[in-house]
Formats: sequence, C-alpha cells, structure tokens
Amino acid sequence: MPLQPVNRRSVPDEVFDQLFAELVSGGLAPGESLPSERRLAEVLGVSRPAVREALQRLAHAGLVDVRQGDATTVRDIRRAGGLDLLPRLLFPGGEIDLGVARSILEARLHIGPKIAELAARRKGPALAALLQDAVRALDADTHPVSRQRHALTFWEHVTDAAESVTFRLMFNSLRTAYEPALEALAHVMAAEVDQTDAYTALTDAIVQGNATAAHTRAEDLLRPATQALIDVIDQLEESDEPT
Repeated sequence: MPLQPVNRRSVPDEVFDQLFAELVSGGLAPGESLPSERRLAEVLGVSRPAVREALQRLAHAGLVDVRQGDATTVRDIRRAGGLDLLPRLLFPGGEIDLGVARSILEARLHIGPKIAELAARRKGPALAALLQDAVRALDADTHPVSRQRHALTFWEHVTDAAESVTFRLMFNSLRTAYEPALEALAHVMAAEVDQTDAYTALTDAIVQGNATAAHTRAEDLLRPATQALIDVIDQLEESDEPT
C-alpha cells in the first residue's frame, strides 16, 4: 500500500475540539458566556481568526449563540444539538460515555424494526438480490469485524429501502458512532452477526412485503446483542459507583 503524506490538523480544528470538550464536560454551562475572542486567542496561543472560525462552527452545530458585538453564550447541547454530534458525545476526551452508549443502543433497537417494516411496505421484492447478497457475504466471512461490516451493509440497504431521509440520517450518525468500536465490540456482537438464519428470515419477510413479520424478525435479530451490551454497561456503571 503506498504511503500518503500526513496532513496536520488545522488550528481551528484544535480550538473547536477544546471548546467542544468544555461544553460536553460541563466546564461551560448552558447560558454561560464564553471569554472574548481576544481572550480565547491569548489563552490558547492562536490567532483571533482561528478562534472566530471555531466559534462559527460551534454556532453552526447549534452549540453556542454568536452575536456580533455581544458575548457568545453556551446553548444546551441536548436541546440544541443534532445527530451529527453523537460520535463526539460517545467518546468525549477519548473515553466512552456509558450513558450515550446506552441511548444509542436503545435507539437502535427501536428504530431498526420500524425501518425493516417500512422497507417491506415500500420496496419489498425489489430488495431480494441486495439483501440475499449481503447475507451470503456475511455467512461466508469468518472475521468478526468484517462480519459486522457486512451486517452494516445489510442494514444500509434496508434503510435506503425505507425511503425516509430522517431514518437515513439517523443511520448515518449511528454508524459513524459505532464504527470506531467495531473491534472492541466483536465478541458481544457475535450474538447478532453470527445469526445468518435470522438475517435470512428478516430478508424473506421484507422481500415478501410482510411488514408485520419484518418488524418482528428485526427485533428478534437486534435484541440479543443489544441487551448483552446494555448489561455490560450496567455492570460498568455499577463498578464505577463509590462503595
């Protein structure tokens, strides 16, 4: 594989990351005013244009209010942010946030069956080749991380067939949050990705246009690994509680 030059991150990226980390950690509370551009530039050792660009990115993400000639104030991330923040919220400071992880798993379990139901209603037979190919690829691969990628491809086809831009954007955000942890989750996710019979049953229900069966088969497929991961989170949270 030919090596490529390594591109250094831009200064505004670094400023954005530091300010975002403060917002997520609670170091900057909702309603609080940020220091002035000049003061931030001094503290961070960067130029004011770099600070201004980072602040505009935070404003575009709905995390701060920037008013010309006035203080920049912090907004409540959970009320103002979008799904694009999920990957950053999942690993603030490089460590997993268990509460965010739990919310992603819960969303996945509830959204997946609905997406399968819509795919059965709207595309049904047209999905036969795509889903069958994805299941065959999953069945033929023995690598635990690759198997998860085949499963993601399967769900990508199903999500596209649901013809819902909202669910598609949700899928994109959940996938972006999930992919960095593929290797770490390989053991637990085996409870799901090893069930090629369950993927086949779900495929059959969708292709037959049976929306009710597709919803049920999707929940049957997703629940075991989801519950196993939630149980792990419960154990980790219990172990972190002071005794």
